[in-house]
Amino acid sequence: MSPELPKFEIKPLGEDCAIIDLGNEIDEAINDRAIAIAQAIEESPFEGFIECAPAYSSVAVYYDPCRLGGFGFSAVRSQIDIVVRSSSVFEPGEGRHHTIPVLFGNEHGPDLEEAAERNGLDTKEFIDTFVSTTYRVYILGFLPGFPYMGKVDDQIATPRRGNPRTRVAAGSVGIAGSQTGIYPFDSPGGWQIIGRTSYKVFDVSSKDPSRFKPGDTVRFSPDDLM
Repeated sequence: MSPELPKFEIKPLGEDCAIIDLGNEIDEAINDRAIAIAQAIEESPFEGFIECAPAYSSVAVYYDPCRLGGFGFSAVRSQIDIVVRSSSVFEPGEGRHHTIPVLFGNEHGPDLEEAAERNGLDTKEFIDTFVSTTYRVYILGFLPGFPYMGKVDDQIATPRRGNPRTRVAAGSVGIAGSQTGIYPFDSPGGWQIIGRTSYKVFDVSSKDPSRFKPGDTVRFSPDDLM
């Protein structure tokens, strides 16, 4: 007897996008499924397909409705349904691993001391806890190439700033709740900034500009000579 297919829903989002909704939680297994479905659609694209964007527990499928002979979303839904129901899409390709050097604290991480104090730790304990975890890239968003990663240890999970900054420097490493991320460009932002890296997150001159993809893993390493 084949295993029961996890629940999913395919919904329209405007005239040129379909959303595959796989649930409403941050879960590695659900995220794996979202990534695998996106990969399967990209490997065998339907007529009018443009691109897929996997998220925590969903996949956005963009298409050109002018190439669908007037059938639009109904045609896309049928094509997607076949892929989602295929048992072969539940294992995504293996992600890459990245080790990111970071300068913590001082002007590089102006929120480090406050975040540590908020969690009853000194800055060394906070940093040691942060770098001891291997983080998963769940989704890219907010800015091109911005990796939403998790899960931050509960001992150092820290809410967003009450007053966002008008400028956060490129390469800044931040925490927002149980997530961590790296700002690819100078940008406004409300995450707690604990350090900065010289690692280039997004390179517009590259054929594949984003250094990260959903499903990749990341470890951070203290670096005094970055």
